[in-house]
Amino acid sequence: MLSLGPGVEIVLATAPVDLRRGHDGLVSLVQSLWRVDPYSGTLFVFFGRRMDRVKILFFSAGGFVVYYKRLEKGRFSMPRIPEGASQIALDAASLTMLLDGVDLRLVRRTPMWQPAKTTGDASKGIDIRRRA
Repeated sequence: MLSLGPGVEIVLATAPVDLRRGHDGLVSLVQSLWRVDPYSGTLFVFFGRRMDRVKILFFSAGGFVVYYKRLEKGRFSMPRIPEGASQIALDAASLTMLLDGVDLRLVRRTPMWQPAKTTGDASKGIDIRRRA
C-alpha cells in the first residue's frame, strides 16, 4: 500500500509501456520522454498494454522503488486525457481511486477552495486586530 500525502506530485504516462522494464528502464523512460528529474520524489505511473497492470516508480531513502499491481480480473480505466498529452498530473486521491478500480471519467469533482492570493508585501505587517 502506498502512503500519499496531499503535496506529492504524481505523473501518469498516457501511452502503454512495456512493463518488463525494471527500475533502470523506467528511470530512462522518465528521463528521455519527459526530461524530468527521476530523483525529485515524484511518482511516475505506467500502465501496461492490456491495462490490467500498473507500475509506479519513485525515489525514496536513497534508492528507487517500484510499486507493482496486477489485477486478477478487470482492467484499470484511464482518466480523461487531453489530446496530444504524453503525461497528465494526478493528485493523491485520484491515484488511490484509480488503483482501487474507480473509473475517473465518471467521477465529477467540485473544485477545491483555495484562499485568495495576496499581492501585498507581508513584511510591512498588516494589523488584523479588531478595532473598537
